[in-house]
Amino acid sequence: MEEPTEPPAPAVVPGNGGLMGPATVLERCATGIEGVDNILSGGIPRGNMVLVAGSVGTGKTTLSLEFLVRGAERGERSLFISVTEASDKLMQNLSTFEFFRSDLVLNGSLVFVDLPVVYDRLGLEHEELLPDEIDILIRTIRDLVRSLGAKRLVLDSLTSVGYRIRRDERIRDFMLRLGQALSDEGCTALLVSEVSPTPGRYSLHGVEEAIVDGVILLWNTRRQGDILRVLQVVKMRGTAHSRAQYVMELTPIGILLAPHLKGGRGEGA
Repeated sequence: MEEPTEPPAPAVVPGNGGLMGPATVLERCATGIEGVDNILSGGIPRGNMVLVAGSVGTGKTTLSLEFLVRGAERGERSLFISVTEASDKLMQNLSTFEFFRSDLVLNGSLVFVDLPVVYDRLGLEHEELLPDEIDILIRTIRDLVRSLGAKRLVLDSLTSVGYRIRRDERIRDFMLRLGQALSDEGCTALLVSEVSPTPGRYSLHGVEEAIVDGVILLWNTRRQGDILRVLQVVKMRGTAHSRAQYVMELTPIGILLAPHLKGGRGEGA
């Protein structure tokens, strides 16, 4: 007579904060940046909203743009929403990289939108966005994603939007609602966060990192007189990931990562 068998224990998926029954494999949005995908065991879980945090010159925008370009190459419509820098200038800078393909812009696979132009068209003229204007902004971004069928989005930067929302509770509500809207559309998003090189600081208000599904931290460090860019995945819901530090190099063919051999003087590490 066979011994009765115990039912399998439910698996805990790292970052999801609970029991999900037998092990669940979440669909991944491969960034197309080999080193980042290796760190994340295959990519960002589809529909996650991720903060890309760092000070000036750490490679936040370049990483975010390569994420979109690689997605467009895979047939995933990609949307870049620029808050502070004109799209024409961004594309001009991006054209210096060999991985950039102008045909992706021409055929509509990679779309650039200037948020200040959107503000003007929507009549959002107040220096501080009011609650009903925040509603309009969220609906506009959702409608853009929906009409384009975008599966990847970058907002550069969340910090600049935060300057116009200002209040912590409104920032929190904006991010919760935006994250839900993008997830419902199956859109994976990177939100750029501009922070000073201060240890443990990921955002302007300090509430943003608690709302997002992931945090990718970038900073500069000095080693033997050289300034190196360093990348670390601090948080990513829905996947096991390395928390090691990696030196990030911006090359003509794209971002390359290598293990960070510590010993230099960090800035914001």
